[in-house]
Amino acid sequence: FKENRKDDIWLVDFYAPWCGHCKKLEPVWNEVGMEMKNMGSPVKVGKMDATSFSSIASEFGVRGYPTIKLLKGDLAYNYRGPRTKDDIIEFANRVAGPLIRPLPSQHMFEHVQKRHRVLFVYVGGESPLKEKYIEVASELIVYTYFFSASEDVLPEYVTLPELPAVAVFKDGTYFVYDEYEDGDLSSWINRERFQGYLNVDGFTLYELGDTGKLVAIAVIDDKNSSVEHTRLKSIIQEVARDYRDHFHRDFQFGHMDGNDYINSLLMDDLTIPTIVVLNTSNQQYFLPDRHIENTEDMVQFINNILDGTAEAQGGDGLLQRIKRIIYDAKSTVVSVFKSSPLLGCFLFGLPLGVISIMCYGICTADTDGGVDEHEAAKKENGDRELTDEGSEEEQEEEKNGKYAELSDGEFKQKDIMEKKKD
Repeated sequence: FKENRKDDIWLVDFYAPWCGHCKKLEPVWNEVGMEMKNMGSPVKVGKMDATSFSSIASEFGVRGYPTIKLLKGDLAYNYRGPRTKDDIIEFANRVAGPLIRPLPSQHMFEHVQKRHRVLFVYVGGESPLKEKYIEVASELIVYTYFFSASEDVLPEYVTLPELPAVAVFKDGTYFVYDEYEDGDLSSWINRERFQGYLNVDGFTLYELGDTGKLVAIAVIDDKNSSVEHTRLKSIIQEVARDYRDHFHRDFQFGHMDGNDYINSLLMDDLTIPTIVVLNTSNQQYFLPDRHIENTEDMVQFINNILDGTAEAQGGDGLLQRIKRIIYDAKSTVVSVFKSSPLLGCFLFGLPLGVISIMCYGICTADTDGGVDEHEAAKKENGDRELTDEGSEEEQEEEKNGKYAELSDGEFKQKDIMEKKKD
């Protein structure tokens, strides 16, 4: 493989046998391989045990499992999308194909526009802008499609201020790149590669962090068809559509099903349905200070954020980092006990038990030593007293002996007195 891989285009799953995510991907990966083969794709699909072939995995910069890469010549493209069959196949076909795809006719343009929700088009001849466009496409082809066309191929409603130009087509309209207002071309394409309104999940929210946009989300329950859930979702959709020209440079709109992920991000329990605006670059977030009743309330809330009058919460300061560590540790412990109580007792109970025994041993060792020294000193003093004075029985015998001696003397004296009397 190492010697011949440059002869073909390879889509490779670098995995570890013990990795749970790798095992979950395996059936999907088998479907990807079968479909790519059936459709006659030039891309060869394979997988490699990165723990057995660690040198090759290190060569391609594999640091986690599973890692999906498309190898094309000297280039290796990382796949960072959802791990579904359709998304992986689209990634492989997009990256394996031409970097810039030409659109020779209006019919082809309409066909491509129906197939792709977001597409970037370069219009014009050779220019420094085209060179920059090709350079950016080689970097961001992993995310979106890049096309080129002449001005007469574009729909009649498209008006370009000047040529050459780069435009993005999405949400039923288009936006033209302006170097003075939009800055670097790569940053602009990275910001505009998403639709204006999205069904946001954890992975998408992570990807939106690279755009630099604030993310306005209606946090709802998709299974709940009550008026309040539907109303908040409709408000976000209306703002994304009707105020596109005002907010699309700074805001990304969407809705999220459930509050589990958002709770872990905010380290708080949000009551749904609700609306939250996230700044994914510094982990700040904004909550409306009053109930959002209509589109006008939402627009006012967004304007307050833009002009700095809305209060930002959270952030990535020292206190928030400490709070994040505590929250993550608590969440981990709770999740372990919920999923497997016995495993939780073993993982956390055993270390605590060992530590408790050690602490008990340390505390009682000093106390017992003190008692032993006291007893030893008492015994030593007792022995010294016995050595100096003798036992109680010996003292009693000595006393009785003295009395006995005294009695004998008295008897002798009495005997002498009697003799003198005689």
